Amino acid sequence: MARLSQTKTARTRRAARRLTQLLKRERELWGDGLERVAGVDEAGMGPLAGPVVAAAVVFPPGEGIRGVDDSKAITAKRRRELVASIRRTALCARVVLVTPDEIDKLNIYQAGLTAMRRAVEGLDVEPQHVLVDARRIPGLDMPQEPIIKGDRKCHAIAAASILAKAVRDRLMSRYDRTFPGYGFADHKGYATESHRDAIRKLGPSPIHRRSFTLLPHPNLFDDWA
Repeated sequence: MARLSQTKTARTRRAARRLTQLLKRERELWGDGLERVAGVDEAGMGPLAGPVVAAAVVFPPGEGIRGVDDSKAITAKRRRELVASIRRTALCARVVLVTPDEIDKLNIYQAGLTAMRRAVEGLDVEPQHVLVDARRIPGLDMPQEPIIKGDRKCHAIAAASILAKAVRDRLMSRYDRTFPGYGFADHKGYATESHRDAIRKLGPSPIHRRSFTLLPHPNLFDDWA
């Protein structure tokens, strides 16, 4: 029992230290009087199917959530739990998507920027400062700051990455029921070999991105134009 208690205490201390690291930049901004600091990130840039989803979130000054981290570094179950905590704690949050049709028209890079801009502009309060994972978002009126590997270094960006990925994964599970046979609930639209095989067998679904090529099979969609 004592060993279990020590393990739990050590885990709690690690989580507290990690949260302190993640909140470093936000605390600097809060200390400068900027109370509405937004973090923004996206999910779904790489898949062959489905939307790009972006999230923006603003926390009250001084608030942080233990366990928040890069969405790719935690389990799906933990992401779902953290979504509930983020919704309870955040001052406001917004999750939006860019459809596959829009991705084909804009190109995937611009689609990601568009999704993040829509998420920030859709917040219930106007941020005084925006923290972005590694990019600058065109068209925003407020100051913004790109942070390389921001989803690993910044609490608000990490929280946004969790919201974006959790929502996108949930959408892809729904698409799996609407378009059976592609395995969207398992691979979420990424170019796994099973997904490629499904496209060869069934052709692309309405949520596939026609602008994406599938190297080493660059002509895979051509037969289904």
